Amino acid sequence: MAAVWQQVLAVDARYNAYRTPTFPQFRTQYIRRRSQLLRENAKCGFEPGLRRHYLRLRSQLLGMRYGPLSEQSSFRASSVRSSRTTLDRMEDFEEDPRAQGARGHRRSVSRGSYQVKAQMNRAVYDERPPGALVPTSVAEASRAMAGDTTLSENYAFAGMHHIFDQHVDAAVPRLQFANDDKHLLACCSLDSTLSIMTLFSSPPSVKVILKGHAGPVTDFAWSLSNDVIVSTSKDGTLRIWNTEDGRCIREVRDPEASELLCCTFQPMNNNLTVVGNSKHLLQVVNISTGKKVKGGSSKLTGRVLSMSFDAPGRILWAGDDRGSIFSFLFDMATGKLTKAKRLVVSEGSPICSISARSWISREARDPSLLINACVNKLLLYRVVDNEGTLQLKTSFPIKHGYQPLHSIFCPLMSFRQGACVVTGSEDACVYFFDVERNTKAIVNKLQGHGGPVLDVSFNCDESLLASADSTGMVIIWRREQK
Repeated sequence: MAAVWQQVLAVDARYNAYRTPTFPQFRTQYIRRRSQLLRENAKCGFEPGLRRHYLRLRSQLLGMRYGPLSEQSSFRASSVRSSRTTLDRMEDFEEDPRAQGARGHRRSVSRGSYQVKAQMNRAVYDERPPGALVPTSVAEASRAMAGDTTLSENYAFAGMHHIFDQHVDAAVPRLQFANDDKHLLACCSLDSTLSIMTLFSSPPSVKVILKGHAGPVTDFAWSLSNDVIVSTSKDGTLRIWNTEDGRCIREVRDPEASELLCCTFQPMNNNLTVVGNSKHLLQVVNISTGKKVKGGSSKLTGRVLSMSFDAPGRILWAGDDRGSIFSFLFDMATGKLTKAKRLVVSEGSPICSISARSWISREARDPSLLINACVNKLLLYRVVDNEGTLQLKTSFPIKHGYQPLHSIFCPLMSFRQGACVVTGSEDACVYFFDVERNTKAIVNKLQGHGGPVLDVSFNCDESLLASADSTGMVIIWRREQK
């Protein structure tokens, strides 16, 4: 049975759509705060009988206040594993010793293969009437978080909230909001520095500049708790930074003195970071010791440019500058990488960006990969099995021939049919695409950059979108207020 706090959150999420119908942002904030408080209280170890009694009372009170729900759904189905509110992070847990790791750490329980879920998803889509919804077991919770707006309303951005130009004249290849945060944003630059910016102040400001790299900074990643950033550079070093004061905690040099081009944290173990270099090597590094993990290395066919884990951290995809995407199986216990599959997207076309998503939309589970590959298209692949095999689902035309462009899945999802992805483009625009539309897939187009848009990032509630370009300009776009 799911933990009682998860059942309480599921009840709250199901009733959340009835709260403040004219103020959907409050509903989003409410359910996030409830999740945080419930998880904190769960650690106090209250007697289980008292918790179950509270659950019954809570259900009765909500029913009296808002009336009975139109349908019953499982409390267990809306269990939430962490404070993250994307469906990627909504995994079931077992209160069972078998669901505990060797050291007592809780782990998610697999409910079947990617292949079975993808097939079920396609079957459901084929059988539904046009325009109909296909609710999943987590639809109520997710609907409460995203609100009842249409796709066009969800991604109507009215204008620029702020412009940062501290890296002007040097490209900003990557930027990313902190995890589960609305106001903390970081970016890296080819001027050898990184910036952490806060959008909470009025006006927004640069919180701290991270200085220490001797060459262009190519990539970075936030730790799950946002207290650490790791960065890679063409100077051949991986650096670990304290995000509060900008202090460099540790420097790890590449033994072969090769350029380091990309990095990512292991989702379930932020003590491990995977790094890709210019000598075709993928390597798992323990950032606490600065040492490479035994068995955690593998070679690609070219320079490693991009990486992404699936949500559970069991599969890693990596792309190189020769047009290949490799999937690797990651051993949670040892950090070992095992090469599984290879896909040649387009011979000689660099794979600049990879983003993985367990849910493509709220209607049904559909593990997917979003790819930028210098082929003047944004590519969406379906993950069809547990070894990370990819099958092309659809593509969208963009201008992309040579720049290292990146794209993202939107963190929240509309309850209506459809789901959106966002990408930069060499025509200096930001594009929003609905992945379920066969024609006229562009949902929105933002113009304002003076050069190719290299990266985009949403904050956790999608109220702000950040984009960065080849001239060093970072633009913060504000969602249109209804």
